Amino acid sequence: MTESLPADVADVLAAVLNSDSPVHAALRRQVPYLSVRARCTCGCGTAYFELDTSQVEPAPTPSGTVVAAEAPLVTEAGECPGEVLAFTQGGYLSWLEVCSWSDDIEVTLAAARDWLRPRS
Repeated sequence: MTESLPADVADVLAAVLNSDSPVHAALRRQVPYLSVRARCTCGCGTAYFELDTSQVEPAPTPSGTVVAAEAPLVTEAGECPGEVLAFTQGGYLSWLEVCSWSDDIEVTLAAARDWLRPRS
């Protein structure tokens, strides 16, 4: 079912959930059961998920809404025009948000694929 996710969503989720942490491992197991329920209407690409929770266990996160993964966006010029945040609700992936901090650089989920840098 992962192939039903749009490429920008699948690529960015893979990049932000790339650590060996138990939370990220549990969230990666949810990805095959995700579908995009809606996208932000402004064009940024933020995606809101639907998840078949009967197929997977929740990630070990607090029960409320939590930022379970985040990654800064860094352009080739070294500018940081925003970040990507993966939210969970009750341990289940809920939405993937792209945040812009710049009026000069258009920040979208599609552009985020090129700007995500591994975290140290």
